[in-house]
Amino acid sequence: MLAAERRDFLLARLATDGKIVARDVADELGLSEDSVRRDLRDLASAGLVQRVYGGALPVSPATANLAARAEISVDGKARVAASTLALIEPGMTVILDGGTTALAIAAALPVSLEATIVTHSPTVAARLIDHSGIEIYLIGGRVFKHSAVTSGAAAAEAAMGINADLFFMGVTGVHSEAGLTTGDSDEAAMKRLLSRRAADTWVLGSSEKIGAASSFVIVGFDEIAGVVTDAAADDPAVIALRDRGVVVRLA
Repeated sequence: MLAAERRDFLLARLATDGKIVARDVADELGLSEDSVRRDLRDLASAGLVQRVYGGALPVSPATANLAARAEISVDGKARVAASTLALIEPGMTVILDGGTTALAIAAALPVSLEATIVTHSPTVAARLIDHSGIEIYLIGGRVFKHSAVTSGAAAAEAAMGINADLFFMGVTGVHSEAGLTTGDSDEAAMKRLLSRRAADTWVLGSSEKIGAASSFVIVGFDEIAGVVTDAAADDPAVIALRDRGVVVRLA
């Protein structure tokens, strides 16, 4: 089998099974695991898979820049945003992450709501300016332009003074084995810190993120209240999450 044929085979296997186990593929094709791993490295370099220990998982489309992500799963993100509103009560302090799903939440919040919103996203803060009942606290720091959020030492120090009821956390991947992931280590660290400043963390997982993975783990499933997603109840990735004991709130 030619290298190009092997890679087509691997991509087809990923599409049908949702993962590639290098040892199993090597046995099936009569190849060495090293050969399969080399193919996976090539596919990962091309942005077609996310390598993990022992194989590969679907790569998240949510690693694109902010403008590109704004065009992905627009209706799904709106449904996720609408579902989160039932979790917010008047008078709460809510940490709202950056990203396009968080922007959808900001757009969906009732103008009459009285609450405090803490965010490290200038774009989310700006979206709330006309909400007269919402107090806005913007965490400052170095701006990570990919997601239009602040991070770094200054942002982390400011976040340490927060005590919130809820944190709505954006991710690029939600996978039952790979966990809750994102594509940048500093962004993962900031999300981890914000999660630990809230009583409950809900993960914003529009359907394109469910079953996908990125490079950096944020927190464990035992550290969140649940995942809000527009994915179908019979999606194998949703079933796998529930089998892990993860609360999945369907939008």
